[in-house]
Formats: sequence, C-alpha cells, structure tokens
Amino acid sequence: MQEVLTPVLIEKEAIASLSFKNTPNFNQHPGLRNKLEQATHLGNIGKVKFHIDFYADSGLKSVQTTIWATGNKFICLKGGVWIPISKIVDIRFL
Repeated sequence: MQEVLTPVLIEKEAIASLSFKNTPNFNQHPGLRNKLEQATHLGNIGKVKFHIDFYADSGLKSVQTTIWATGNKFICLKGGVWIPISKIVDIRFL
C-alpha cells in the first residue's frame, strides 16, 4: 500500500532550484500523457492553469501554473521552467 502524502505548494519560480536526481517509488496516473497534452493545448489557447503534483528530491511538491509545452521527457512551464515527466504524479484543473 502506498502512503498518501500531501504535496507542499510552491511557486513556479522555486522549481529551478529543485533537484530531480532520485527516483521515488510512486504510482503515476495511468492517463498522464493524455492529460499533459490536453493541459498544454488548454494552456496555449486559454492560459488555463493546472495543479501539477510532482516529486523532487526534497519530497512531494505541487505548483499551480500553465503548461506551455509537453515533450518526450519534460514539460515546460512559462519562463523556461522544466519538470521531468517521470517525476509527475498527476495534474488537475484548478
């Protein structure tokens, strides 16, 4: 059974100072790739923001922001901030 943790809400600008070297053991939402692509589309046409829950080396984090691009391994947020897709637990509408 996986422990349920509450993510720490952080500002988007704080992500650049986080480390993503360790790989935690967690269950990623099975439809995450589709959700990321939809969120990117909504972010580009309507500036729609999402909660993004992800793991950094310092623990579970959450950020409220727009996703500007989804690549093969990373998502890009406004300002050139990147989050590895392999560290994202789930995303949801604000």
